[in-house]
Amino acid sequence: MTIQRLVEIMAQLRDPDSGCPWDREQTLETIVPYTIEEAYEVADSISKADMGELCSELGDLLFQVVFYARIASEQGHFNMDDVIHGICEKMVRRHPHVFGDARVANADEQSIAWEQLKAQERQSRATEEPVHHLQGIAHALPALLRATKLQKRAAKIGFDWPDSEGVLAKVREELGELEAELNRPRIDEARVADEMGDLLFSCVNLSRHLGLDSENLLRATNGKFEARFNAMESILRGRGMTLEASDLSVMDAAWNEAKRKEKGK
Repeated sequence: MTIQRLVEIMAQLRDPDSGCPWDREQTLETIVPYTIEEAYEVADSISKADMGELCSELGDLLFQVVFYARIASEQGHFNMDDVIHGICEKMVRRHPHVFGDARVANADEQSIAWEQLKAQERQSRATEEPVHHLQGIAHALPALLRATKLQKRAAKIGFDWPDSEGVLAKVREELGELEAELNRPRIDEARVADEMGDLLFSCVNLSRHLGLDSENLLRATNGKFEARFNAMESILRGRGMTLEASDLSVMDAAWNEAKRKEKGK
């Protein structure tokens, strides 16, 4: 079985006469949410180390790529062969140390060379307008991931704190500014939102300086919160109680008990 078979299946699904009604009505725009969902399901499979599920989810993600290529082909833009040709050329071009005579000593040097090649590509695509250094970082990325990419790109030209202490001080500063807004006699919601955003951005920056990935950190914390909340709910149910009928002090006591049991594992 080759990718060509998948391309043929996609063509049949989109056939105006005998295809699937749902697949026929999709557009480039309408399938974007499904693509994002599939990418996260791939990540979830990896986090669970479920190779069977990962194989299946990668197939779902590949189907999305074929879907986009088919719609673009119908509109006369490009087809799946063009997509494959383009990525092959890009990978060869961006790895001159593998496919050419360039030399890099380690992964760090390769990362620098990679960004330089990408910058050259952005410049070559520029027309009348000058290329900005942060140009090309997709706005549709998850906010934590995009913040990290923006910070990394800025850091490559020296716009960065020298160490994590400076970033930690910035986090404290942003928290202070948020508290100041919240303590005003009349709270300005727009200003509070602005300061909250600055605080989140600074926290992402601190994670980056600590060598941690904000997206993965928050995903792990989400999972931890969910597990503890479920454990708290089970504790209350074991006592014949429900969340809805419990006040905060009761839930808090059960929460702390769940935490103790978790740490006792």
